[in-house]
Amino acid sequence: MGLPAQLLYIAAKCRYLWGLSNVRTVTRTARPPCRCFVAETLGSQARQSGPEKRKLLGNEMNQKVHSSPDSGPPMIEAIGLSKFYGPFVATQNVTFSVPKGQVAGFLGPNGAGKSTTMKLLTGFLAPSEGEARIGGHSISTDRIAATKLIGYLPENGPLYDEMTPVSLLKYLGEARGMSGAEIASRMEYVARQCTLGEVWNKPISKLSRGFRQRVGMAQALLHDPQVLILDEPTSGLDPNQTLQMRNLIIELGKSKTILLSTHILSEVRAVCSRVILIHRSRVVLDGSTSTLGNSVEEMEHQFHRLTADPAVKSKAS
Repeated sequence: MGLPAQLLYIAAKCRYLWGLSNVRTVTRTARPPCRCFVAETLGSQARQSGPEKRKLLGNEMNQKVHSSPDSGPPMIEAIGLSKFYGPFVATQNVTFSVPKGQVAGFLGPNGAGKSTTMKLLTGFLAPSEGEARIGGHSISTDRIAATKLIGYLPENGPLYDEMTPVSLLKYLGEARGMSGAEIASRMEYVARQCTLGEVWNKPISKLSRGFRQRVGMAQALLHDPQVLILDEPTSGLDPNQTLQMRNLIIELGKSKTILLSTHILSEVRAVCSRVILIHRSRVVLDGSTSTLGNSVEEMEHQFHRLTADPAVKSKAS
């Protein structure tokens, strides 16, 4: 490991140990800036929300969670999640659960609250109200156990530009406490699954957006998590890479629980058995993929009907 990687590794470890001895409320403004989303998680995963009980909003929408007869226990749970920035409502009373082994599509227009909800589920943001649970562990009170189960690919996830994919993944594996043999085995797996061989030793700063996205996906898979939360995983990929990513998600969905956001309805139809549609910070539809439509055209029509502004609807009609 070169000197820059060693310094980054030591910094992440120090931040992690400091977090263990200084448990406190996590707030959006209190976190130090960090360019790497995984290092940020490792540095803050031991910080707990305060002991105050947060009042949960009632489930006003009487939502019905779709599940198949052989559904397992819930692995992702949003319980009345709300996030307020003063008078601005980012999400409000978002409630759903995703059982083990299900691939759920998380849909909505830009600004609807998808990315904010994902950040709440992964612990990157503390909720104003409500609770997030991963594998039965509360993100607020049992953060370490919960984050060990999560592989997170955020939207436009930042990476260390001066590193190569191989040095970044090795660094992240060591920071996660993985053994040398486990790191080697998992790095070989993610390099193959994410097709990173040709850029394995190339500086990340020189990679295309598509390859950067694949490096982000590789870090999400590195520690073999049970839960994957993917914010637009095919963004920036060419058609061949998109097909490969979809096939990978379908394969991963056989053994993992996946929540993915996307604007591509054909992608939802191809890989998801469930859709959760959010609009203006609230869930407006939750059911099987066929609930949204049996073709891409029907899905587009239903999406428009549920999310378009009244003025746009009147012009369309």
